Amino acid sequence: MSARLNAAQPYALGLFRIVIGLLFTVHGAASLFGVLGGAAGTHGGTIAAGSWPGWYAALIQLVAGALVLLGLGTRGAALLASGSMAFAYFDVHQQAALWPLQNGGELSVLFCWTFFLLIFTGSGAFGLDRLVASRRVASPVRERTREPIAA
Repeated sequence: MSARLNAAQPYALGLFRIVIGLLFTVHGAASLFGVLGGAAGTHGGTIAAGSWPGWYAALIQLVAGALVLLGLGTRGAALLASGSMAFAYFDVHQQAALWPLQNGGELSVLFCWTFFLLIFTGSGAFGLDRLVASRRVASPVRERTREPIAA
């Protein structure tokens, strides 16, 4: 049983990455563009452009989420996303109460740790990272050889 599950691991990880990336991207799009109900607490509105930290967090959510969704630069995008969610938790939620259940920070904590996991696992199957890596392997760059210069 373990062998079959291990063989399916890259595909499960790829689907996991796609779902998480989609959710994060949609969260950012809602805050920036007012789609799907808009930003939280705005009744369908958006976050004011350039406002700290909400607008920048939404921009990170949109861009990093899209990169994770596509599996392109997954580890770097996941690092940025995880850090932004840790900041969101400690800057916004932690002030209200100690536990995420009490301070409304469950989503920030879940996204933070989910992206933290993706930093170490990579994109899994179905990611553009694999296409880029396979092209590098398929067409290796030839190194120049240094030849002595004759005087």
